[in-house]
Amino acid sequence: ILWIDADEVVPEPLSAEIQKRVVNPIDVRGFLMPRKAIFLGKWIRHCGWYPGYVCRLFLREHAVFENVKVHESVIVDGPTEVLENALMHYTDDSLEHYIEKFNRYTSLGAQQLHEGGRSFRLTDLVFRPPFAFFKMYILKFGYLDGIQGLILCVLSACYVFTKYAKLWHLCYGMDHR
Repeated sequence: ILWIDADEVVPEPLSAEIQKRVVNPIDVRGFLMPRKAIFLGKWIRHCGWYPGYVCRLFLREHAVFENVKVHESVIVDGPTEVLENALMHYTDDSLEHYIEKFNRYTSLGAQQLHEGGRSFRLTDLVFRPPFAFFKMYILKFGYLDGIQGLILCVLSACYVFTKYAKLWHLCYGMDHR
């Protein structure tokens, strides 16, 4: 099975590589591929986004989808190999699109934490967002991705803050006025 999302494209070099590799996989049950994410019109090479290996090609009888609400993935019960050519991911072409996903994904992420038994801690709101920015922008060289890198890193820190604020709301709601 080749699994791709609506905002992903298999370019010709990846298609040719897939066709060559699946003819005789020799005990390989899945293939990881690098993913080039395009954010606001720019390929994000840093920020921890590339190569961003994902398993999107697998033998169906040896794979299951991970039971998560956000950023689904496939778990393969055997050996995997890495493909050279990248899957193109046109993640967000506008800030409006990002913000729409932001609200939906932060809600799902908070629900997933809550359902997993995670309790709210104030330190999650205080320390996680600035660390997310520092990690992406400094440690993962997001500053090399220009203005799109800066925007992505700031929004990612806001994403973390919002997800944990929503977790607080799920845990305590209006009980803490």
